[in-house]
Amino acid sequence: MKHVKFIGFIFFLFSLTESLALPTKPQDVDPFYATQKFIEENTVYLTIIAVAQYVQEVSFDEVETLVKVMMDYRDGCLANWTLPECSKRANEAIQDMICSSEGLPQRHNISHCCSKVDFARRLCFFYNKKAKTGFLPPFPTLDPEEKCQAYKNNNGSFLNLYMYEVARRNPFVFSPVLLTVAARFEEAATTCCEQQEKATCFQDKAAPITQYLKASSSYQGTVCGALIKFGPKVLNSINTAVFSKKFPKIGFKDLTSLLEDVSTMYELCCEGDVVQCIQGQSQVMNHICSKQDFISSKIKECCEKKMPERGDCIINTNKEDKPEDLSPREPKFTDSQNVCQERDSNQDGLLIEFTHEYSRRHNYLSTPELLRVTKVYKDLLEDCCSRENAAGCYRHAEDKFNETTEKSLAMVQQECKLFQELEKDALKLQ
Repeated sequence: MKHVKFIGFIFFLFSLTESLALPTKPQDVDPFYATQKFIEENTVYLTIIAVAQYVQEVSFDEVETLVKVMMDYRDGCLANWTLPECSKRANEAIQDMICSSEGLPQRHNISHCCSKVDFARRLCFFYNKKAKTGFLPPFPTLDPEEKCQAYKNNNGSFLNLYMYEVARRNPFVFSPVLLTVAARFEEAATTCCEQQEKATCFQDKAAPITQYLKASSSYQGTVCGALIKFGPKVLNSINTAVFSKKFPKIGFKDLTSLLEDVSTMYELCCEGDVVQCIQGQSQVMNHICSKQDFISSKIKECCEKKMPERGDCIINTNKEDKPEDLSPREPKFTDSQNVCQERDSNQDGLLIEFTHEYSRRHNYLSTPELLRVTKVYKDLLEDCCSRENAAGCYRHAEDKFNETTEKSLAMVQQECKLFQELEKDALKLQ
């Protein structure tokens, strides 16, 4: 991967928020500086990603001009760190450059965003992103021989152009994913350009890269959509189910601490802050790797990898085996006499803990199904806690949960049967 390296620049240009402050514990230093180094080595890519995702119609020439502006900005700040503009976060600096680029806001209809400030401007840039990219020209394709010649002539420019084309067609994909895509594409180009059958090689290498990008785009788009539409509470519920079923031996206290980092990461990544997104993901992975004994026995090899492979490895690793001593049900939520009191004092906390305990005990269920069960429990308590014999009412909650999952299973089986019958009919017509 072609990099523009500059030591020290990140520490003033990409200033960190309080939650990502400089580490004070010795064991935190190495992961922190490894993340900093990774950002420094990929700053050109990160600038390209941010600009192409915010202004998808922007031309590659315009992007290259803004990259040069960023480099000039860097040089000025290296000469004098005390300049006020050198304390900006990356997102702010990039949006400033876009807005101050002569004619660019008018050409690409983002003047309304540039007239805003702070959070309002950041939100405007986010809402300017378009998931449907039919307005863009088809993804440029080259003959394998031409592709390899362009790569050999100037691999830096070739890879930057690829990053630009991918980023603007995937405006909601997080920067760590796009950097992984770029690294895998570079590896494919390096390998395939040495092969006799270049076209076949590129086809074989491209398939898993495309699949990875589509899957990441779909999931991250859904999660960010939930965050924007419903707020952090719903996102927290989703992440509770996801982490609890993947790491069923994690305790609720450790999960709560982890979720704080995860929530911060998603807020930064969904907003499109390319640098803080990497910092946020790194913090989450450091958190998980520092507590392997309490979280998972299956991530040791992942935690030994470098960025961004480490994050992908942890995300895609197999679920941890459910602890043998974990009972099928947690009586606290159905047998206790004090459930309604807990609900009245802290309903959100009670429901999150319920989601955690139910998900880790039923980690074979899908995330949407686990959230449906939580909704059933919430509605049940709303009904039961208004009755005289509340405890006698919610004591049968497990029957409601089983009924919910059985209905979902029956629906899935029906859909699968229908699909199989349609497939048979289609074969008969051939």
